[in-house]
Amino acid sequence: MPASTDDRRSPRASANGESDEGGQRRAGVDLLARVQRELGLAGAEVVSPPHRAVPLPSRLATADLAWASVSAAMLAAGRSPASLDPERIATAYRSDRVLTISGEAPPVWSVYSGFWRTSDGWIRTHGNYPHHAAGLRAGLRLRDDAAVDAVRDALGERTTTAAIVDITTAGGLAVAVAAEEPAVDRALREHPLLELVRIDTTPASHAPRATAATPPPPASLPLQGMRVLDLTRVIAGPVCSRTLAMLGADVLRIDPPHLPEPEWQHLDTGHGKRSAVLDARTSRLQELLAHADAVVLGYRPAALDRLGLQPEVLARRYPRLVVAQLSAWGVENPERAGFDSLVQAASGISFIESADGDRPGALPAQALDHSAGYLLAAAVSALLRRRPQEEGSWIVRASLRRVAAELLGMPRSGEPAAEVEFDTRPHVARFDVDGTALVTARPALAGFEYRAPHKWGSDQPTW
Repeated sequence: MPASTDDRRSPRASANGESDEGGQRRAGVDLLARVQRELGLAGAEVVSPPHRAVPLPSRLATADLAWASVSAAMLAAGRSPASLDPERIATAYRSDRVLTISGEAPPVWSVYSGFWRTSDGWIRTHGNYPHHAAGLRAGLRLRDDAAVDAVRDALGERTTTAAIVDITTAGGLAVAVAAEEPAVDRALREHPLLELVRIDTTPASHAPRATAATPPPPASLPLQGMRVLDLTRVIAGPVCSRTLAMLGADVLRIDPPHLPEPEWQHLDTGHGKRSAVLDARTSRLQELLAHADAVVLGYRPAALDRLGLQPEVLARRYPRLVVAQLSAWGVENPERAGFDSLVQAASGISFIESADGDRPGALPAQALDHSAGYLLAAAVSALLRRRPQEEGSWIVRASLRRVAAELLGMPRSGEPAAEVEFDTRPHVARFDVDGTALVTARPALAGFEYRAPHKWGSDQPTW
């Protein structure tokens, strides 16, 4: 068990007072209204509370965070959230559960990803990428073919601190499963969920930037004619850019040649996007940026600095560009890599969602990832649609840790609601991707459909 058992760590403790389901649902409406104000989104009156809860049961208000995040993207697209289907949202957030490739459900978690007991607590590791799995094995001094038992034994002999140092020093990813710290989350909530920064770029000091941003005809998709460069990986960033592609943008995803994306992950989030391989340090990337309307950045802040892709630099170099930056831990932790599961563990969510008060638990979906993706898509959509009336460039930032703080500040329940069984068949789409039969979740946003993803790296890096 963890070394400390104070009441903040109890999965049934509430730091927020109100804990009934109606309170959670009202909190979702309040969150949407706040995002709507921050982004300057006009739209229909939001139903208060939503007509049906999203079936993502947990102690924390995961369902309401999901509803508010998708609703924000709907409003940014000029549509009312009243038409959203709660079961469709739940299916989209749990898309890995309905994903099949050539009729088979792919393994989506590595054996090196999970909770592990140490000599004085718990850690959470993430080894889905081969280089992170190799770092974990190297840090624990294990063979390349080490099985789960070997990892368990090696970690059981180490303290939490020693395990994390050993793994991270070798290039792996691990965090302590920590207790909730309400003061830390309150401090984070003092900052906007979506941080917007306008950069004044005077036309006299810059050459005009070529753009495809001509006003779309009334019947077209809201982002028709926009070009979006996608420099993201895993879930949150690709969910954002997938949403922008669904809304009509020409989205070009760029990946480094030496780091392939897992096939299942790319096919589950690559809808409607072209996919190319390119070294980000080449002049070709700058040429793509010069003709882009928006860029979505998902690498660590320090990595962006090393590549010369700092958001402020891009915003000043390319007038009227919308720069969206997503990180796991926020820009105040520039070197720290992270994933949804690691942020859940480090922020206290995993202990709150524990089923037995001992072994850490998890949210019913990678909700920090998905919510960050939809919220960032809402911001980019809103800024692109406002651009004809405003000069300058925009930077919008979001982080998984800030989304976690938002969730931890919403009302919670003593126990999660019962799992709701429903037919997912109306909520899946089928595609043929170069002869591969693909089944994925349909869009969470009502009234839109995806286009098929392209094979990873199958396109040229050109508009």
